[in-house]
Amino acid sequence: MRRRNFLVAAGAAVLAGCNKVAESAPGARLLSAAERWHKGAHRLLTNREALAPEYPRSAVSPFFRGNGTTDPQEPAYQRHAAEGFANWRLEVGGLVETPMSLSLDNLRRLPQRTQVTRHDCVEGWSAIGEWTGPQLSLLLEAAGLREEARFIVFRCADTLNGDVYYESVDLLDAFHPQTIVAHSLNGAPLPIRNGAPLRMRIERQLGYKHAKYLTAIEAVASLEGIGGGEGGYWEDRGYQWYAGI
Repeated sequence: MRRRNFLVAAGAAVLAGCNKVAESAPGARLLSAAERWHKGAHRLLTNREALAPEYPRSAVSPFFRGNGTTDPQEPAYQRHAAEGFANWRLEVGGLVETPMSLSLDNLRRLPQRTQVTRHDCVEGWSAIGEWTGPQLSLLLEAAGLREEARFIVFRCADTLNGDVYYESVDLLDAFHPQTIVAHSLNGAPLPIRNGAPLRMRIERQLGYKHAKYLTAIEAVASLEGIGGGEGGYWEDRGYQWYAGI
């Protein structure tokens, strides 16, 4: 089965994150080794298909705060927001057999997953929300990953400090059953502050991995040459690429 082959291949391809806080070569190697250990230990201690805790609807937080960018000012995004995102498209491409361009209506017509989970921010706050959207695995299987694909990159419409936000995961997390492309929060369309019209939910990782204002999903063989080469906006600034919880 192709999906199983992809997952097995992904397990052998471990990305060593480079912490830019370390200025010396030995320090960088040590931190890189520590991240590989953390990721490997996390995989060993938890089944890769294990679910993050889910909660009853009654546990939903009364207010789910926004973080980072909460109202992108890019002209294209503002135009889409004024149109109620009626013409928003999600591109699925890169190392796939069948590139796709999907409208919000296309995504809503797919089989949906609803999950009530806790969002943990690296800044120390958390909130519980009910998220709805199709599983990322469904989109990847429909597009048909090519054999050389090892990572999935999420492209976003927002910028921080002049750089376009992006994130990435390996195929193990991409195919996790709780990894969804969310279009709804608490039974209503995503608010702009929370990433409208689409955001990722990577439930086994910290909040900065949950890319907002999603415009494209790209399958790649390597993260080199994308952004600063570390796998995400914050990772390019010293955060760990693997943020498992």
